[in-house]
Amino acid sequence: MAITLSLVLILGLLLALLIRYKSLGLGAAAVAVLFGFYLASTDARHTINELTTAVTHAITNH
Repeated sequence: MAITLSLVLILGLLLALLIRYKSLGLGAAAVAVLFGFYLASTDARHTINELTTAVTHAITNH
């Protein structure tokens, strides 16, 4: 669970930086947030979670 919270924090900071430096408009940011919110409600969340966990383990166990 700690990895999930950290990943959410990192992605949130990245999104905030993209908005701050105008690399991403507010409309596109809203779409990105809504997409993530609704994607988390689908069955794809298990696959995405497994992929993220596998990549995290691969990076930490290199």
